[in-house]
Amino acid sequence: MGKDNSQALPQTLHDLGAALWFGGSVMGVAGVNKSGNDLRDGMDKIRVAASAWNRFAPAQWLGITAVLAAGSQLTRGSMGRMLAQQPFARAGMAKAAVAVVGTAATAYAAYSGRKIGELAERAHQRGEQVDVQDATLPNAQTPVEVAAWQRRQRVAQYLVPVLSGANIALGSYLEQQYRPTATARGVLDRLLPTR
Repeated sequence: MGKDNSQALPQTLHDLGAALWFGGSVMGVAGVNKSGNDLRDGMDKIRVAASAWNRFAPAQWLGITAVLAAGSQLTRGSMGRMLAQQPFARAGMAKAAVAVVGTAATAYAAYSGRKIGELAERAHQRGEQVDVQDATLPNAQTPVEVAAWQRRQRVAQYLVPVLSGANIALGSYLEQQYRPTATARGVLDRLLPTR
């Protein structure tokens, strides 16, 4: 019951997409959103982060699309194993759920970033003082509505690497289930659930 070689391409696309998604989200949290600390003007802090995310978004969504599309292909190719091994099936369902929730969190983080930019630009055009600590941290001069969206984005921005990382971890677990001992144990557990 070894892994079918026809799954090599979808597995590669999935893994590269997951790496892009996870790596980009960590870089965003640790670098892009914090880069405003190096700037003086509050609007520049928001604009630089927004520009960086806008430039990276096509690559990030390409990675997410690869995870979802290749993951669907891998699931179809593993249907027999899912029926034979309950732990494999549970991990596969958890991985699919994590991918969908992670995609939603990524979309929400992107939406929050757009709202921060739009609201900050409107406040700036009205002549209001707009200052922030960085792209996701308000300070005393941050307009109330901008600060509210910054808090939302801050939660989402941390959820994305957690969920995309969980997707990678579950993928690693599923890969290990192709080992002969794991396969035999999974089949025995299915046939003799009380042992």
